Amino acid sequence: MGMNEVTNWNGIPYYPISQFYKNKFGEKVYKVPISVAQTCPNREGLKGMKVCNFCDVWGSAAFPEFRDLEIKNQITVTKDRMGRRFKAKKFLVYFQAYTSTFAKTSQLRKQFDIATEFDDVLGFVVGTRPDCLSQAVFDLWNEYLDKGYFLSVELGVQSFNEKQLLWMDRGHTAELSIKAVERIRKNCPKVDLGIHLMFGLPGETDEDIIDAAKKCSTMPIDNVKIHNLHVLKNTTLEKDFYNGKFNPISREDYTRHTGIFIRNLRKDIAVHRLAAVASRHEELVAPEWAKSKLDNYQYILDYMKENNYHQGQLVGPASE
Repeated sequence: MGMNEVTNWNGIPYYPISQFYKNKFGEKVYKVPISVAQTCPNREGLKGMKVCNFCDVWGSAAFPEFRDLEIKNQITVTKDRMGRRFKAKKFLVYFQAYTSTFAKTSQLRKQFDIATEFDDVLGFVVGTRPDCLSQAVFDLWNEYLDKGYFLSVELGVQSFNEKQLLWMDRGHTAELSIKAVERIRKNCPKVDLGIHLMFGLPGETDEDIIDAAKKCSTMPIDNVKIHNLHVLKNTTLEKDFYNGKFNPISREDYTRHTGIFIRNLRKDIAVHRLAAVASRHEELVAPEWAKSKLDNYQYILDYMKENNYHQGQLVGPASE
């Protein structure tokens, strides 16, 4: 059976998050990344935790030059920029950088309220960790879901391999990640739930990738975001790289692993992207290929099309 007979993704061999948003909202929706969280449990050293070895001082902030602006100004500036560049008309405010739920619930509510002052904001995307969830946070999410806002939660899982999590200094286990997904789904049934995974970790095998895809396919999640591990300045990983303790994955091997993952991933799970890009080029140490977003996307897409790979290809009927 050919790809076009089993999918409806406009010729793309996987279910892109853009298609999910278009199906849901009737038009293209753009994320407005803003930085509000200043820290996370690792950076605070709670329970003896260390900073993740790949994380630099900016966390996951997309536009660090805006981080010190007030939230309303961040939204206005970024929204205007996207409007001019993409003719964007509808937006989701993406609470990015570090861990948004590692703050007082009252502070989160204020931030949500500021975002809702914009008529063209349809909802929120919140980044968090498996160890930063509480009933108060669940209640807050449900409050805005009940008001009719869209709410997507992106959970930083990164890996289901316990050894890799220890190597990253994540400070949580794979088991906790799985329980966190179950807790969110149980307490917030209407939330759009996704997880982040990272490929290119030391000792990573095809079996690790297949296991990750199978776990995702059995979990009550709606989407997944894939990162390629890359080395940034002023990180523990940078020291390991220069000491010869870590070698970044090649684009060829990363592409092959991405193909394996996609083929073993349930077809109704939307995919945010096929690879991450180092948005701050001056901070990137290695690999060089992590600088190019469009080239990498096309490279992976061409690889999948040439091999007639598509999402869910290896998922059994019982899981579909």
